[in-house]
Amino acid sequence: MKYKINTPFFIFNPKSYFTGEKIQEFASLAEKLAEKYTELSIFMTAPFADLQKITAHTRNIIVTAQHMDGIEPGRGMGYVLPESLYESGVKAVFLNHAEKPMNFSELVKSIERANELDIITIVCADSIKEAKAIATLNPDIILCEPTELIGTGQTSNDEYIRETNEAIKQINPDILVMQAAGISNTDDVYKVISLGADGTGCTSGITEADNPKEMFESMIYSVKSAKRELEQ
Repeated sequence: MKYKINTPFFIFNPKSYFTGEKIQEFASLAEKLAEKYTELSIFMTAPFADLQKITAHTRNIIVTAQHMDGIEPGRGMGYVLPESLYESGVKAVFLNHAEKPMNFSELVKSIERANELDIITIVCADSIKEAKAIATLNPDIILCEPTELIGTGQTSNDEYIRETNEAIKQINPDILVMQAAGISNTDDVYKVISLGADGTGCTSGITEADNPKEMFESMIYSVKSAKRELEQ
């Protein structure tokens, strides 16, 4: 059974900015935040070599791989084997990120293999058209993130957020929709959750902040605040 996702959720995706001891510090912080805000789910990615150490020292965060290939055990030199992630304790995986794009047939196979191993799939889409196509594959989460906005500090406009949310839910209401393009501060986090996204996340807004740990915690608090506001 796949790990239960509480919404709204937040994903910290440090890509390759942090490794080793530095990324372990952030994993420990994420674990503390997950214990504090039990009504939310906190995901955290890491480079492949750091994943197993993080899973060994955390219980409450959803440790996430940054890519996975849809291969079976056997031949596949240099590929990321789903079983190796599963046996490392990984609970989720990003697929089709702008920095690691996949063709449609590769994506189909990777989602199938993830489902076989109960690994949560977070599939990236850079347009409404692509999001609709990906929704037919029934991933767990679709990240709606126009490629041109990644790392710019400019978020998707309100119309795009509402339109992609609605388009995906019309195809499959069980798919969770993540909006994270250009997220750089707590106001951005609050806005996308308030507009109906099931979750959001950040990379450079945290890694490049004057105090990255403080920014991470503040963004989690903004998710909680937006959730509370929506429930009133």
